[in-house]
Amino acid sequence: MSKANWWKGAVIYQIYPRSYQDGNDDGIGDLKGITARLPHIADLGADAIWLSPIFTSPMADMGYDVSNYTDIDPTFGTLADFDEMVARAHELGLKVMIDQVLSHSSSQHPFFEESRQSRDNPKADWYVWADPKHDGSAPNNWQAIFGGIAWEWEPRRRQYYFHNFLKEQPDFNFHNPEVQEWLLGTMRFWLERGVDGFRLDTVNFYFHDKHLRDDPADFRLNGTQAVKPYDMQYHIFSKNQPDNIAFLEKMRKLMDEYEDRTLVGEVGESHHPIEIMGEYTSANRLHMAYSFEMLGPKFTAEHFRRQIDQFFKLAPKGWPCWAMSNHDVPRHVTRWAEHGDQDAVAKLAAAMLMTMEGSICLYQGEELGQTETELEFHELTDPQGINFWPADKGRDGCRTPMVWEKDAPHAGFGRVEPWLPVKAPQAARAVDTQKGVEGSVLETYRALLKLRRETPDLREGRTMFAETEEPVLAFHRGEKTVCAFNLSNQPQEIEIDGIDETLFAIEAQTDNGKVWLGANGALIARLK
Repeated sequence: MSKANWWKGAVIYQIYPRSYQDGNDDGIGDLKGITARLPHIADLGADAIWLSPIFTSPMADMGYDVSNYTDIDPTFGTLADFDEMVARAHELGLKVMIDQVLSHSSSQHPFFEESRQSRDNPKADWYVWADPKHDGSAPNNWQAIFGGIAWEWEPRRRQYYFHNFLKEQPDFNFHNPEVQEWLLGTMRFWLERGVDGFRLDTVNFYFHDKHLRDDPADFRLNGTQAVKPYDMQYHIFSKNQPDNIAFLEKMRKLMDEYEDRTLVGEVGESHHPIEIMGEYTSANRLHMAYSFEMLGPKFTAEHFRRQIDQFFKLAPKGWPCWAMSNHDVPRHVTRWAEHGDQDAVAKLAAAMLMTMEGSICLYQGEELGQTETELEFHELTDPQGINFWPADKGRDGCRTPMVWEKDAPHAGFGRVEPWLPVKAPQAARAVDTQKGVEGSVLETYRALLKLRRETPDLREGRTMFAETEEPVLAFHRGEKTVCAFNLSNQPQEIEIDGIDETLFAIEAQTDNGKVWLGANGALIARLK
């Protein structure tokens, strides 16, 4: 790829800063800790890192409630520490991307503190305010993701403010042009500091319906009850507004002022997410987008085929970014455990992900085959888990510290008790138990990233799916590369003609046009 298109087909490694490495012995990961561990990511073969939020925050939602968009939270360090980390990453050949939480701020942001004082102050229209109904109830039926109605009463204004998430996370009013320009200015601050791109949190949440119309019931529920009231609605007015497109184009125009920068957006949506990804990456909008379609329980050949096929049919000039785990969902080795041995599923998933058309996000610990941590209620910090326990145990289970040394205190994360516990099943998968060990999950990831980097078809080639029956997924990438995967723990056999050389195999053999795939087997081969 050209220097300007470094992101196309890239492998981006997501760091959850609180849980990567504690560099100052306070039990919380930080920038100095990340800097010290960057060689691990470079050796793995990733192209870039993405840091979850590190900005000043009261931490009601672990940094996704920002109170200062142009400074580092003391928990993580200083701007000087950030600059040092960026310099070291660039020295190692890694691009640096940071999270941008633009849809909402912290309720402790100075602008919201001012906005809530009255209806006529300079920031009065910077957030989403609405009068109550005649009976005093909320303006409409919009629900908050973390539970309850998405409106909070402010007696000083005698109005409600809108919050898609916690009441401590009021939504910005993107219909106000001043809000848009100010947020773009905060992005410019970090571009000037040398960041190579942004991951845009909840990129489809920016605008709301000006008329505050009720969201209808989710027509797909058929009378069943979801865990969260939020999931019982079809969010056609509280988010996903057409006004969003123009703002995405403004962001892209800003990015184009700088060389070799990129935007990847998180589409948080259960209705038509692939269509939104396509729309948002068309023309001069986002470079890439990803949804939660591969972050759920579905593990079938048809499901994976459909996501990729639909995206490129809807947006032939768009570009996806695929992920199987992140900081918001249970780790995929645990989600898909019923489909095979955990290490086998981890390796199979890695092989599938590294051969998909698009760019790739890896979540820290994924390269170890890390599993979801089982936590007790008193160990939780995540408001989602606390509010919906035990039906929804929240996101802490995938956010526990990275494990470096199996027998070191807290598996090498730090010398004092960490903010979330390191438990034995997670410590057993530490880096030092896998590094240099042939056939380990870590070495499998390293080999697959190397193969992707050295095989143009796997970064640039278009995808053509083969007609296979469940549980086999097979496709060609470009002109010379073919991939086949067995998504079950029972052996399968398919026909693939013209194989010249096996590039990568797990429990796979080829013989005269026949391909045998063992339990959770995978094959990547070059054609004649």
